[in-house]
Amino acid sequence: MMEINIIFYSLYGHNYKMAKAVAEGVREVENAEVSIYQIKETFTAEILDKMGATESKKMFEHIPVATMDNLAEADALIFGTPTRFGLIPAQVSAFFDATGSLWAEGALIGKPGSVFTSSATQHGGQESTILNLHTTLLHHGMIIVGVPYSEKRQSTLEEITGGSPYGASTIAGNGADTRQPSENELGIARFQGRHVAQITKKLVGE
Repeated sequence: MMEINIIFYSLYGHNYKMAKAVAEGVREVENAEVSIYQIKETFTAEILDKMGATESKKMFEHIPVATMDNLAEADALIFGTPTRFGLIPAQVSAFFDATGSLWAEGALIGKPGSVFTSSATQHGGQESTILNLHTTLLHHGMIIVGVPYSEKRQSTLEEITGGSPYGASTIAGNGADTRQPSENELGIARFQGRHVAQITKKLVGE
């Protein structure tokens, strides 16, 4: 069995919903096991409350917090991150800042790595955020896996939607009670999970 870990950070639950869809796609591939982990929150309870995120956080409070072992043990890794001004948020940056020992050991070299994201607005830095995190994955020697144009849903002009050759994405609005991932966006996320699993299967010889 090949092991694929999905590691996400979410404030209002949008990236958690995307992570679940990615996991559904992974499970469609034979001999693929998938686990979901969340990146540790660094905001205090008081700040989360002021941001209106306290209730939405309860949606995925049962998801375990990711550790360095969850990176090293996996055959492939799929990361979910919101965008902050076109870059990854501080919580995700802090998580990767702690991966120095894995980098020194070359523990992630040759593993497929993929990224999905969300933003408050249609052009809110989705592509730059994914590409920004790709840079970190490349420093770890990972093999970048995106979403090829065989996934036709990313080319739709019938609706406003996330999704690009860099990775699945959703337009989340600003806050908890806003737009949720559309079925088109969730479909792209499922495709991404399935595609990563298929690539991983070829690499590990399953």
